[in-house]
Amino acid sequence: MKYLYPMFVLCLLVSCAGVRVNYDYDKTTDFSNYTSYNYFSDIESGLSQLDEKRLVRILDSTLQSKGYLLAEEPDFYINILSSQFRNTPNNSVGVGIGGTGRNVGGGVSVGLPLGNSGIQREIQFDFVDAQKDALFWQANSESGYRENASPSVREDRLRAVIKKVFSKFPPDKK
Repeated sequence: MKYLYPMFVLCLLVSCAGVRVNYDYDKTTDFSNYTSYNYFSDIESGLSQLDEKRLVRILDSTLQSKGYLLAEEPDFYINILSSQFRNTPNNSVGVGIGGTGRNVGGGVSVGLPLGNSGIQREIQFDFVDAQKDALFWQANSESGYRENASPSVREDRLRAVIKKVFSKFPPDKK
């Protein structure tokens, strides 16, 4: 019984793939010029309506905690795009049969995939300067996704994505 809880925690940690994020931004941009934001009116995020509401609510909270204001005439607009894809398992076991004799060789090999191919969700955040109509910051996140997850699990997962994505926004000056 004393090993049941640690095994459960270990399985939970192994099953939850981390959030991977790639950033890109215009190095000439002065991020201190941006104080207000809004979303494109024709946003087609690719998320369900409920997930989109959750994401926008979490994103608003995160940006406002960093000092940005939601405004009708903002300094920059946010566009959100998402897609889902099935991840192929990257672990396999090779099984082979071979033989040789009298200068003759032969063999057969089969690769057996290990593990499940899971669903991954990619969410892209584009920040576009309202005056110049130019992209100045972009982040792409990739994380595991379960279609049958409960609303609280979905919200927690989106919160983890937003936290990771905006941990490096605005970028440090170098």
